[in-house]
Amino acid sequence: MNVLIVEDEKSLAGEIALFLKRENFLCDMAHTGSEASEKIAVNLYDFVLLDLGLPDYNGLDIIREAKEINSDVSFIIITARGAVEDRIKGLDLGADDYLPKPFALAELHARIMAVARRKFRISSPDITLGDFVMKTDSRKLMCGQKEVEITRKEFDLLYYLVINRNKVLARHQLYEHIWGNTLDDQYDSNFIDVHIKNIRKKLNAHAPAPWLETVRGVGYRISTDNQ
Repeated sequence: MNVLIVEDEKSLAGEIALFLKRENFLCDMAHTGSEASEKIAVNLYDFVLLDLGLPDYNGLDIIREAKEINSDVSFIIITARGAVEDRIKGLDLGADDYLPKPFALAELHARIMAVARRKFRISSPDITLGDFVMKTDSRKLMCGQKEVEITRKEFDLLYYLVINRNKVLARHQLYEHIWGNTLDDQYDSNFIDVHIKNIRKKLNAHAPAPWLETVRGVGYRISTDNQ
């Protein structure tokens, strides 16, 4: 998943980014409100971790702006501000959670995953897909007792399709959420097709996977009707 860290304390922002990258998140950083506003305008983020106490911006305005551009983005407020009013205003504007400083990085990760489970209505870390089970805690794909050998990025791609099940995702959406900015000059729409082809080949070596569908001219989806 693609995360924007909006934090004026550069050392803390870097620490959070390093930790989340180890947990297989894509991370961008913004140290001012203006920088955050610019990034939100051109990138689709799954999560924004937002410090309300920015030097040039009211952090609450970032929530307003982002929700107008992408209503699906999730916010976790991370701030030293202790006022209950700030928490209430942030939550009223659509923030999903609030984590006061200082906090443990493991708790931040747990909060992100809890919000993701609520957002995508996932009740268990084990997700069934026909004859397959995605074990999100251990990042393994199983077919019965056998592990399907897929790469880290193939797992991320399949997982992103799973949490958006029954929704058609365009190739550029998948690229941006799994690999980063689609404005990269090296972006090639066939890149996603090759990865999906490899995933299908590995799945079909174990069992049929009709639930992984191609929507011609658009992209891909996982359909619960074909499980």
